[in-house]
Amino acid sequence: MEYNFKETEKKWQLYWQQNHTYKTDNPEKGKTNKPKYYVLDMFPYPSGAGLHVGHPLGYIASDIVARYKRHCGFNVLHPMGYDSFGLPAEQYAIETGQDPAVTTEKNINRYREQLEKIGFSYDWSREIRTSNPDYYKWTQWIFLQLFDSWYSPIVNKAEPIATLIHIFETSGFECTSNVLTGDIETTLESFTAHQWKSFADEKKQAVLMHFRLAYLSETYVNWCPALGTVLANDEVKDGVSERGGHAVERKLMWQWSLRITAYSERLLQDLHTIDWSDSLKEAQRNWIGKSSGCSLFFELENSAEKIEVFTTRIDTVFGVSFITLAPEHELVPMITTAACKEEVETYIDFAKNRTERERMAEVKKVTGAFTGAYVLHPFTKEKIPVWIGDYVLSGYGTGAVMAVPAHDSRDFAFATQFNLPIKMVIDGGEKMVMKDGTLTEAYEDKQGVCINSDFMNGLHVLEAIEKGINKVEASNIGKQKINYRLRDAIFGRQRYWGEPIPVYYKDNTPYTLTINNLPLILPQVDKYLPTETGEPPLARAANWNYKNDEGTFAYETTTMPGWAGSSWYYLRYMDPHNKTAFVDKDIADYWQQVDLYFGGSEHATGHLLYVRFWTKFLFDMGYINFQEPAKKLINQGMIQGTSAIVYRIVGTNKFVSFNLRDQYETTALRVDVNMVENSVLDIELFKKWRDDFAAAEFILEKDKTPAPDGIYLCGHEVEKMSKRWNNVVNPDDVCDKFGADCLRMYEMFLGPLEQSKPWNTNGITGVSGFLRKLWRLYNTQQLVEIAPSPAELKILHRAIKKITEDIERFSFNTSVSTFMITVNELTDIKCNNRHVLTTLAILISPYAPHIAEELWERTGNTPTVTKAAWPVCDEQYLVENSFEYPVSINGKVKFKLNMPLNWNQQEVEQEVLSHEKMKELLQGGAPKKFILVQGRIVNVVI
Repeated sequence: MEYNFKETEKKWQLYWQQNHTYKTDNPEKGKTNKPKYYVLDMFPYPSGAGLHVGHPLGYIASDIVARYKRHCGFNVLHPMGYDSFGLPAEQYAIETGQDPAVTTEKNINRYREQLEKIGFSYDWSREIRTSNPDYYKWTQWIFLQLFDSWYSPIVNKAEPIATLIHIFETSGFECTSNVLTGDIETTLESFTAHQWKSFADEKKQAVLMHFRLAYLSETYVNWCPALGTVLANDEVKDGVSERGGHAVERKLMWQWSLRITAYSERLLQDLHTIDWSDSLKEAQRNWIGKSSGCSLFFELENSAEKIEVFTTRIDTVFGVSFITLAPEHELVPMITTAACKEEVETYIDFAKNRTERERMAEVKKVTGAFTGAYVLHPFTKEKIPVWIGDYVLSGYGTGAVMAVPAHDSRDFAFATQFNLPIKMVIDGGEKMVMKDGTLTEAYEDKQGVCINSDFMNGLHVLEAIEKGINKVEASNIGKQKINYRLRDAIFGRQRYWGEPIPVYYKDNTPYTLTINNLPLILPQVDKYLPTETGEPPLARAANWNYKNDEGTFAYETTTMPGWAGSSWYYLRYMDPHNKTAFVDKDIADYWQQVDLYFGGSEHATGHLLYVRFWTKFLFDMGYINFQEPAKKLINQGMIQGTSAIVYRIVGTNKFVSFNLRDQYETTALRVDVNMVENSVLDIELFKKWRDDFAAAEFILEKDKTPAPDGIYLCGHEVEKMSKRWNNVVNPDDVCDKFGADCLRMYEMFLGPLEQSKPWNTNGITGVSGFLRKLWRLYNTQQLVEIAPSPAELKILHRAIKKITEDIERFSFNTSVSTFMITVNELTDIKCNNRHVLTTLAILISPYAPHIAEELWERTGNTPTVTKAAWPVCDEQYLVENSFEYPVSINGKVKFKLNMPLNWNQQEVEQEVLSHEKMKELLQGGAPKKFILVQGRIVNVVI
């Protein structure tokens, strides 16, 4: 009887659903005293296209681990949900007029159907959706906690804003001290405790806004006109929006932000506490961008104003030949002279339409403008011109740099472009690139001796940096400082489909709702577009206002970004139905961090940075007792598409097969891979694919093909799986044709999990054949209850050892190979031992759960293989007690002979010489010499 995977998979999926097989108990119910293991997949966004075969790669790997850990006696939390707010659903709503809630629900149902078809062991009773008010109530609540908190440099953690108010009430605020502000840049003026108490509430709220972790300020943002919203830095790639590729410009707006910068040092230092890939950690280190140096003030000529710069190379201060400001710097309009005004304003208009990434990436494109202003060198009092250039960013450091072109490549390019002086102040010897005594490129190494540098002359660079900082502080012209590249996270979005920010305005001052007012439900609107006056879509909502005893007030009309709901979802899975808290403290104490997290490395500086930030904040506030969301994270690679290509003869509607294409002038066309099997194009399907191909003609390959008229062979190219390339493979189709277990095992078999690899449907037949062979092993003869033979035990325990080690080190592709070898070996010895085959069913169940359940049942076991304990390898069965010796005659191997390893030379010689093959070769004579290399080879000289 052949294996019927359709019946089997349908049967066991129904069983798991009806019996709640994968439901996980929380400890407070008294239902478990098992050790916990939390394995999690990154939150999927439910797009209308559904899953393609690349999406389940990480899900299959996590499911294998989850199933394995259950077998090992762990209480496993393995949930699934949906990151269901976001731009794609809203864009679709704008285009079609459909409510994004409706399309999102439809997409989720499609995802759920596909995920269940692949047989994942998710606890669906814990499913969450970020767009569900029961969920985003607590996203809004966390925002309230951020708003009502500040980061105290005194205790180096977040505290309730009430503690800061108490300090103001008792001690006031001293602007020259950083005891309260830490690294926060603030323009606050000093005030006494008495003055604080006399401030109006509006004034107090404005002061507190300088400290809150969720705050409103006027700031430059990445504005995308086509999408009608602000984008975070990680949502902008190469000057355009990551989604849609639309132009992005810098714009000054009042905007909600989260003060992630307060956590810069902790985010950096705690990377050593988590088992994440080195490349991902390095990406976060670079994004945080810590640098040590000092701030330094340059006085403006004929003015009381000063320009503050941050530099890590105070040793080069005597090489400063100009100052460069970011075009957005607040002093630019104040210091620009009348003669330079037009040029400066034109340049600012140019620069604002370029993103920070674009400005930093274009090293060779040097642009700038002279302001007409000068500053005085802090030591020499020399006049130095002030320029603006978009290679300087307003958000990094102070938005101003002291330009030392001899020792900084960007400054060198700027000075060369505008013919500005280049003063060499570090002698790097032979490492310097010079021509006729002049530098031809900047010397940036921190090696060499200071020259032309007054009190630093003769000092090595590192010595000069230390002495320079001391001199700056002693001269009261700056101070030692640590700087971070990380910017605060822009939080508001001028969009509809997101969590409403729980804020209302009274006298233009923002106030937050109380928990009793949550959730603030997303209102209905007539259109999902900004208003005619440019306000966000929520401004269209009718009668959507906050009302209390004082009156009626307008709500905030921006919504939260997509990453808000995904910054804490792993916690909600622990306690998804709690109506009084985002998670019960005792439950969070039990589940702790995610033990194993699967997801893409592309989220390194987006989601993964934000979720670490929110976790640390919730820890500071005492809601959870751990500071990192996941102990270990694995970045799965990408399954790439294998595009199918046909070749059209130029100027015709005729197509030529792959091997004949060089005989013609052709253009390549990617066709739907579902019309191609084993590189052969289904011509009839192709003709139906597009109207213009209905009358297409074909030049076929006729040699060595069973088809009488020949076949059309397609070319192939490996690239990203995408609708654009017509190379998307639907997992439903694979499951229908080969089965879910086959899909699961094949995706693991393609190669190491972390690497990208091409999908090739042709290769799946091998895995399909293996599953049929596995089935026949259990169904070709009557199973016996006798003790397994030594050969059976050796094969079984070798498999137990290898599969266990493979799962523990996440080497799933080698496990599939081991299963194939094991089944071949058991088939060869005609194994029908119930114990051996029962154990094998357990071993394969994490990889192919449907067939494993059926084989478990067919070997007489109940109720389900998921309850079985993982088998333990007994090393005694792996000890080699015999060896298949190659027997050589005069150095040439003639036959092989299996003999015990503990036989001495006499016993081996007697066995070899009595063998029929040896007797035939000796023809009654005696060998001249008999050589035995124990456990390796026998050589007979005749």
